[in-house]
Amino acid sequence: MSSNRREPKAASKFTEDEIDELVSKLQALLPQLNQRTNSRVQASVSKILEETCSHIKRLQREVNGLSERLSRLIDFVDISDVDAETMRRFLGQ
Repeated sequence: MSSNRREPKAASKFTEDEIDELVSKLQALLPQLNQRTNSRVQASVSKILEETCSHIKRLQREVNGLSERLSRLIDFVDISDVDAETMRRFLGQ
């Protein structure tokens, strides 16, 4: 009898210790959790993932805001059209 379930590739399997280490590294990158928790106390994995998503969204908003601000500054400053267009392409606008 054939099964529709696929066996996960060996390379994609993580041990619990590896996952714990990755989550710990992720927590260390999150300023909100570093300020609130003692380095010996780890927040729950779900809390770390929620904070990670929130942090990434905040960073994306910040990048967008800075891109808009830079674009306005480029328009304001006397800069050649070629340089301005190059900067806009670089910024993805």
